[in-house]
Amino acid sequence: MSRRTVVFEPGDADRRERRRLRKDARAAERAPATESSSRRDRRLPESAVPGPFGPGLAEGGYWNLAAPAIPPHQATSQHIAGIYPFVADGGLGHRGPIVGVDLNADALWHFSPWEAYVDTSDRGAFSTNILVLGAYRSGKSATVKTLATRSIAFGHQVVVPSDPKGEWVTVAEAIPGSKVIRLGGGTGARLNPLARGPRRTGTSDEQHEQMVKQRRIATLIALVEMALGTVRLTAVEHAAIHDALERCIEGTSDHPTLRGVYDELGALASDASSPFHANEGALQPRFVLRRFVTGDLSGLFEDESTVEFDQDAPIVVTDTSELFARGELAAQLTQVCTTAWIQAVISDRGAHRTRYVVREEGWRDMTSLAALQMFQQWLKLSRHYGISNIVILHKIGDLDAVGEADSVERALAYSIIGDIENKFIFRVNQQEYRGLRDRLQLPPAHADLARQLRKGEFLAYVGQYSYLVDCFATSTDWERDLFQTDDAIDAADRDDFVDRLAVDLDALWPIDTEVETDIDGWLAAPSPEEQK
Repeated sequence: MSRRTVVFEPGDADRRERRRLRKDARAAERAPATESSSRRDRRLPESAVPGPFGPGLAEGGYWNLAAPAIPPHQATSQHIAGIYPFVADGGLGHRGPIVGVDLNADALWHFSPWEAYVDTSDRGAFSTNILVLGAYRSGKSATVKTLATRSIAFGHQVVVPSDPKGEWVTVAEAIPGSKVIRLGGGTGARLNPLARGPRRTGTSDEQHEQMVKQRRIATLIALVEMALGTVRLTAVEHAAIHDALERCIEGTSDHPTLRGVYDELGALASDASSPFHANEGALQPRFVLRRFVTGDLSGLFEDESTVEFDQDAPIVVTDTSELFARGELAAQLTQVCTTAWIQAVISDRGAHRTRYVVREEGWRDMTSLAALQMFQQWLKLSRHYGISNIVILHKIGDLDAVGEADSVERALAYSIIGDIENKFIFRVNQQEYRGLRDRLQLPPAHADLARQLRKGEFLAYVGQYSYLVDCFATSTDWERDLFQTDDAIDAADRDDFVDRLAVDLDALWPIDTEVETDIDGWLAAPSPEEQK
């Protein structure tokens, strides 16, 4: 049996000392082994048989009687520490779908926010929500779709309250049983953001009524304040909205709509004898709701819902791509309405369903104080309802659009994002370093690494632990074709360029109408000299 000697050389040793250490190491290599070990090492196995090149084994191969000469290994103490075998992290276990490969441990990385939440070890998390942050073309959208679609096999449902780009529509159409709710574009579909929703299991009548009332009034105030921009509602305007909502509930037998509240606000505004100047407080909210009744958002949210939420569908997507072309404010108001409708129908624990709620362009849910408070309340109740909110942002700077500098709104927005314990950080722009350090409290080394990640790689923070994961290392061809939205955009751009190029060539290089219009006919046509 051969022996291998590891030589440690002190960093302050001179040349003479190093030569002496190497000489001693070579002498130790050449030192004869003990008699017993020598006989044991050179003893032939019982199955040895004679062969043309010396004794061999019956099943093939030959026994080497010569001891191999292996030079001693030399390394510094910094590098020799890598021989320690237990340097790879054990990961989060094997519960949940495979999301990618843990590059530090060279092992498959499984993740489920519900499994991480119920984990009682120090690797557990105290929240089921996920923050996804990354620059354009960093692979975050494909990673979220990978996690969501692979989780369907584990019984989780995927809900997208607002799909502004139509990306999730393609995914839903590829998975049998999924449902797509299209708004705008002449579909005639309507969603009532003031719908009561199903009865919540385990609550008394009084508790249930209070929850429904709070959600309805929060939705109305969020819509009005968002449309008014930086202007906050006065106490009189708050009272007018409450009064109009109560009147609408009574007049419609508990089926209030935005149209009904709009009409009741009009009745209040025309009643000069109303107490506490309620007629004056009804003017501003009524002008905002007019946009839903007779304005550019009419036919979408002002009446009773014409579609139903499918509890059994693997993916439910609300396609709002037709509405986002109407401006940023319309996009924000649309997202509040669709989210309120989704919350009304999925906030029932009795359904015993765990759901991912994917919030594309998550900053649009936080554009006013009322919207922030409603969003924060929904995130806090996510564990209670078995929901994991996936909030997607392109950069930390997106939240700078919330309120003024040093305002309550912006402070609350950053507080909400900081409270999300599970974070997937993809490649970020160079200027995001300080934001990662100051807002998310990332270590300097991690913030530096976030600027160098390749597409599909991300830093995953689950509880107190972090992981470096490559999602695309486990992607199948089917997933790549379905999730790579950048490739679809590039292909569309190429097709558009070819079409424009053809038009320009036709204008610059016209073809005689008497000659064939295809390229073969043009090449076969005689030249002007030949025609003469």
